[in-house]
Amino acid sequence: MFQQQTNARGLKSGSRLLELIYHATVRSVRQSHGNALVGLMMNIMQTVIFVMAFFVMFSVLGLRGNVVRGDFLLYIMSGIFLFLTHTKSLSAVVGSEGPASPMMKHAPMNTLIAICASAIGALYIQVLSLLVVLFVYHVAFTPVVIYNPVPAFGMLLIAWFSGVAIGMVFLALKPWLPGFVGIGSTIYSRANMIASGKMFLANTLPANRRSLFDWNPLFHAIDQARGYTFLNYNPHYSSYSYPLILAVVLLMIGLMGEFYTRKHASISWSARR
Repeated sequence: MFQQQTNARGLKSGSRLLELIYHATVRSVRQSHGNALVGLMMNIMQTVIFVMAFFVMFSVLGLRGNVVRGDFLLYIMSGIFLFLTHTKSLSAVVGSEGPASPMMKHAPMNTLIAICASAIGALYIQVLSLLVVLFVYHVAFTPVVIYNPVPAFGMLLIAWFSGVAIGMVFLALKPWLPGFVGIGSTIYSRANMIASGKMFLANTLPANRRSLFDWNPLFHAIDQARGYTFLNYNPHYSSYSYPLILAVVLLMIGLMGEFYTRKHASISWSARR
């Protein structure tokens, strides 16, 4: 009623949208902890714990001889980084603020900005953690050599993008089936501990076993990333185009579902829960 309507178009409207996404991203990054540095250190420690746990497991089970020739820790990290990026981006999008959130009462704010902020914030934290861990490993232990660093980073972005797309589908269903979304997203994240393929190579799997993992976009992204990371590994049974195409399709479905949900938004959705 008392809101002044403006007709910002073109470059001005785009710059305003980017500014809103930037401020919302900063808010999203700082939500995990009031101190941004402490939040980053917590994420780095989680990554290091994952890497060390898998290093000990591979050593105890005697599986180090089954991996690709090259730096063994880099092999583990190539899977852990993409797994965490995919899982964290999915969780961030599912947990982003919906149309009934109090933040949506502010006129410039909308659900698209909240979703973009959550997704970009998750990517920022994961990339920063990756750079810090690789820098410390490079300086303190052994030089890190990545065969094709740019395509390898591209696979990280595909893992992030596919996580965002799957998260969008869960987010569109969240107001209608909150219990199912909570359980379904948790099961998917836990299943990816094995189904992501971060513990083995696609080339070493027999055909009947490989068919159990082909559906997973993260499985393809990790296998392709190892092909770009190591000179001695050439992935034959995975593709970067599959997770990319699947992510685009799921993103479109999620956006259509979110648009429909936003049109039927009601603050009474959560009154009975």
